[in-house]
Amino acid sequence: MPEPAVYFEGREISAGAPVFIIAEAGVNHNGDPALAEALVIEAGRRGADCVKFQTFKAERLVRTDSPKAAYQNETTDPGESQLDMLRRLELSEEQHRRLVDLCREQGLLYLSTPYGEADVDLLESFGVGAYKIASALAVEPVFLRRVAGTGKPVFLSTGMCTLADVDRAVRVIREAGNDRIVLLQCTTNYPSRSEDAHLRAMTSMAGALDVLVGYSDHTPSLTSAVAAVALGACVIERHFTLDKSLPGPDHSSSSDPEEFGRLVEAVREASAALGSPVKRPGERELRNAPFMRRGIYAGRDIPAGALLTRDKLDLKRPRGLLGADELERVLGRPAASDIAAGEAIGPGRVA
Repeated sequence: MPEPAVYFEGREISAGAPVFIIAEAGVNHNGDPALAEALVIEAGRRGADCVKFQTFKAERLVRTDSPKAAYQNETTDPGESQLDMLRRLELSEEQHRRLVDLCREQGLLYLSTPYGEADVDLLESFGVGAYKIASALAVEPVFLRRVAGTGKPVFLSTGMCTLADVDRAVRVIREAGNDRIVLLQCTTNYPSRSEDAHLRAMTSMAGALDVLVGYSDHTPSLTSAVAAVALGACVIERHFTLDKSLPGPDHSSSSDPEEFGRLVEAVREASAALGSPVKRPGERELRNAPFMRRGIYAGRDIPAGALLTRDKLDLKRPRGLLGADELERVLGRPAASDIAAGEAIGPGRVA
């Protein structure tokens, strides 16, 4: 069975806890610290548990001649290099520190995706409580060991990975002494199609690797996230922007505040609907049962001593003295006294 729970700064993440919802602010601040702070505040208003950013230095992350991904060319100037794009999207050390503090002030958990060892060192200096590892870095054992070595929870996105890739990553993290892992099913395309979500792969990872699982959603609708919750996701991550029309690589495939709020409501409702795995009636059902289930009644006048046969009895609501489930116990037995048509058959009426 998966690890019963992972704790992120005291917050329980488990199959039995409320779904943990991450607002992926990412680089949707466009390098503007005021916009980054506004994203934190609005995500909190819309019901997020956590706000996630990205921590990187462009020069350490890409070569000068590194091309942009296809989706980035569609959403930003195709003549701009990936290096120049990422330079515009950096935040300074002090700006990151302010976001950590602001999340705490707002009662939110702060999370970030580091892209190198130096980024991990910086986040450690802030005292962060957990780490997110991007799909692209899930196949890098050296980096995985560095993050795992912090001993803090690891949210690992698995886009572009095979099950063998994910198994190797999980083993590396565990061998580093860290079993506080949540795997996120993810499709590395922005936006991604619902038919590419492959949510059953999430449950396959949970079963094969004994880990908690969640879903990082890049689809245009809310359906996949709700379905993921029904399949056992304990974490839902969704890109978040203040305005889909803002310039930048991820805004158009992100949820704006109104849509994100609807996502939170749908996820909470789906989570509540899962309820208990024990098949039993609820309190309200028990109150309704006597009025919904049928009882046994005399369908005609029945003299004392007459045998109670099916043609003499009616099954009607409400349950009355004896339920219809007890019909077989009554059939063939004599009436203990005269029974008028419409009277409930019950103890004392049957010999």
